[in-house]
Amino acid sequence: MKRRFTFGRLRTGAAHSAVPQHAPRDPAAGPRGRLRGILAMVATATGIAALSIAGLAAPASASVAPAALSAAAVSEVAAGYGHTCAVRTDATLWCWGSNFFGELGDGTTTARTAPVQIGTAASWASLDAGTSYTCGIRTDGTLWCWGNNFRGQLGDGTTTRRTAPVQVGDATTWASVSAGDSHTCATRTDGSLWCWGFNRFAQLGMSSDTYLATAPLRVGTATTWADVATGYAHTCAVRTEGTLWCWGNNTDGQLGVGGLSYRDTPTQVGTATTWTGVTAGYAYSCAVRAEGTLWCWGENGYGQLGVSGTHQTTPVQVGNATSWSTVRAGFDTACAVRTDSSLWCWGNNSTGQLGDGTTTHRNTPTRVDAVTTWTGDFAPGYHICGFRADDSLWCWGNNANGQLGDTTTTQRPVPGRVTLPA
Repeated sequence: MKRRFTFGRLRTGAAHSAVPQHAPRDPAAGPRGRLRGILAMVATATGIAALSIAGLAAPASASVAPAALSAAAVSEVAAGYGHTCAVRTDATLWCWGSNFFGELGDGTTTARTAPVQIGTAASWASLDAGTSYTCGIRTDGTLWCWGNNFRGQLGDGTTTRRTAPVQVGDATTWASVSAGDSHTCATRTDGSLWCWGFNRFAQLGMSSDTYLATAPLRVGTATTWADVATGYAHTCAVRTEGTLWCWGNNTDGQLGVGGLSYRDTPTQVGTATTWTGVTAGYAYSCAVRAEGTLWCWGENGYGQLGVSGTHQTTPVQVGNATSWSTVRAGFDTACAVRTDSSLWCWGNNSTGQLGDGTTTHRNTPTRVDAVTTWTGDFAPGYHICGFRADDSLWCWGNNANGQLGDTTTTQRPVPGRVTLPA
């Protein structure tokens, strides 16, 4: 949910989609109505366990850790709707949680409640998780994707789901990737931007006459793209000169360009040239500026913009702090880290994903424990995982599919450490 949810996550801002792509959706519908329909479809049609707040562990006042902690360190994490993947410091790839579409990449469709290694390669550099698929870049610059491929989002030229990583084309110059609900975008080292998958709302940055693309298509001719973030049906990206651009669905104002009309090509958001990172959630977006201010826009049914009120069609500042360094959005929940390494989350908290020990939605940033060692590598969604400065990985929130990696399916409203094999 780089991006990267990020929905996925972006290294400088996240992107993740909101719902499994096969569920019926009305982009203009309210978030709570959408969620009820999503959960019904998830529970009955996909085999992915639906969200439930009844299984939440008892609230605690501090983070919890298992009795035995692994010394194995991890360096990158991505969270989808019901699965999690992480790259360890030895460049091996590990995944756990839901696996109905093969999104774990272990060659099966068996869900895992504890981390399992994906293949034997020790060359993974970065990754991002979409709703029910995953993409990763290796140190040789190749791009690989696996899982759900109903809309061609794996980019392998087919719509066949894959239970193990498959290479996207033969390019060796991929720099970053962002996996959304059913479309994917990535940048190359030459600054070009490429997108593929579902294009009903022009989220690929081209006319919706192209309904879907099963292989990467270049977005325009610019060679100054620095980062990209994919939401459910919209996309945003930052250029090297600090400008911000968005395109695709805009029924909730998630493009930030004013009004509610979709855009089929990249459209600049305002005139500022100080944007450093952007992230896209289900139908909203957030971004950070060079002076450390945080801005969000789009749908606000759960308070995911970090302010009160309804949807916003242009960026609104979140509070008055000037110490924000990284923000990431997933589904209807967002999180951000400040320069003091504290972590703050807001928005939907139905499964305890804000990490504050409750299931109360928040429309202002709420601090996750008192720790000041959080890094800028974290992935929010219905569950959230993040790294601390000692390379330890912590997860909390929904655990119906074992996506917290603690060998259980018990949901947790506070951070708990993930044990990876040594």
